Amino acid sequence: MHRLIPIEKEADIPARLRGTPIGELLAYHNLGKPQEEMQAARLLIGMCMDNRKKLNIPENFAYILRAGGANLRASEFKVSYAIAVGEVQAIALIGHTQCGMVNLVSRKERFVEGLVKRAGWDPKAAEEHFFHYAPMFEIGSEVDFVLSETKRLARRYPKILAAPLIYKVEDNRLYAIMEKS
Repeated sequence: MHRLIPIEKEADIPARLRGTPIGELLAYHNLGKPQEEMQAARLLIGMCMDNRKKLNIPENFAYILRAGGANLRASEFKVSYAIAVGEVQAIALIGHTQCGMVNLVSRKERFVEGLVKRAGWDPKAAEEHFFHYAPMFEIGSEVDFVLSETKRLARRYPKILAAPLIYKVEDNRLYAIMEKS
């Protein structure tokens, strides 16, 4: 996590994000910027479905898509809709620490047992389900995945500003990610 940039004051917001909806997100969430009344969303936030994360942002400020690991590959139509119809100007992709989509193989037994016990699945079907989908949703490192997914989105939507962020569960703050040049 050495590539994370803490946002403690306005000057910490990376220059390319200042004056953008992503810069505003960082100011609202980390710096306690007073929340204004918003008429329409200006930002699309893609973040993990994890229940430990809550953003401090105004109502109507952003569309929010939640998917395991902040993986928006299966939500691309929704991303396109937010851009084309919702007229968002930017995408903030927010990964987080302690993400359950990292090292999924280590959770196979718990996954299978949970489906058997809580959902009534057959153990063999639960295991097949895990092995079918886990490779699609495994993200490796939170930081590396968010960087690669942000780059993919930026190539797909070249006129839309996209930025990778990390939410540290340990302190409930957003961090910019230092991108390699």
